[in-house]
Amino acid sequence: MTKVRVKPDEPFEKALRRFKKKCNKEGLMQRLKEIKHFEKPSERRRRKLAKAISRTVQDQE
Repeated sequence: MTKVRVKPDEPFEKALRRFKKKCNKEGLMQRLKEIKHFEKPSERRRRKLAKAISRTVQDQE
């Protein structure tokens, strides 16, 4: 479960932004999308290949 402690005198929007960033880092939203919608095996392979390519390009930079 993802938790974010709101600091005193911290705007709600800033805490919400930190929460969203934390959820993205944990891959929570991606997992929810996978559960919600069926993905064909060919689409899954294509997505994983694209992710691997982007990861490789980022490592080279």
